[in-house]
Amino acid sequence: MGYFLFVDESGCDGSPPYEALAGVAIEDRDLWNVIQRIYALEYEIFGRRITTGCLELKGKKILKNKVFKHASQLEALPSDIRRELAKSCLNKGETHDAPTRAELTALAQAKIAFVSSILDLCAQYRIHAFASIVPNAVSRPESGSFLRKDYAYLFERYFYFLEDKDAIGSVIFDELEKSRCHILSGQMEEYFIKTDKGRSRSARIIPEPLFVHSDLTTAIQLADLAAYIISWGVRLPSMTEAARPHMENLAEKVLALRYQTRRQINGRDDFLVWSFAIIDDLHPRERETC
Repeated sequence: MGYFLFVDESGCDGSPPYEALAGVAIEDRDLWNVIQRIYALEYEIFGRRITTGCLELKGKKILKNKVFKHASQLEALPSDIRRELAKSCLNKGETHDAPTRAELTALAQAKIAFVSSILDLCAQYRIHAFASIVPNAVSRPESGSFLRKDYAYLFERYFYFLEDKDAIGSVIFDELEKSRCHILSGQMEEYFIKTDKGRSRSARIIPEPLFVHSDLTTAIQLADLAAYIISWGVRLPSMTEAARPHMENLAEKVLALRYQTRRQINGRDDFLVWSFAIIDDLHPRERETC
């Protein structure tokens, strides 16, 4: 049994009050089935594919404020009427013809319904979400050889999950600029090969990451949606900044994808550990003995 953890981030530009490094863990045997189901949802909700060519499911596009504003212009449309109007709106976008108010509304409602359906699909396929959530007010350390804390916590939770499943896991990132990919690869090597905890976790997590283009990799787009919803909509008890309006339903569905386990921590044998961690200090932990 093997799992892929597809990872992306949101909120790095400081726009939302929280930055989220998020991953979705998909079992290898389910990956292609999930991708095919997403393709089918595109036809079911939009009447056509929307992720062809350079188009992709980016949270900042499909769930931006304007989408919710347009969606509320009219009452909720029946799914068949919404599909036809949304398809017409998408087609007009390609020919640069002006859409009608009804078409814009239908497309916005379809986008929200699509994301909601994708999250339901994730639940059906037992896909779990992992996240490190950092207030954007927290200072960021300069890049160095140490793995940043949000990555360390993400890998820790992923390791617990793999340990419970008796499985091996890979980590797949949205490709960054080449220099940043090299830095992250080096930091992961430092962590997984040169620290005690990292070496123990390399028994489950393959230490060398894979980098892919998000517009060519559907599952990375799932991680992007999760990260965006977490940044703007998920609010756990210690997260005091307000969520963006109208994100409650999607946030609840992302929270339902969390994984929980119990571990011996601080002398407690039954310490409850969730796959979402809130981090108020991003500076790396002191290097452990090799």
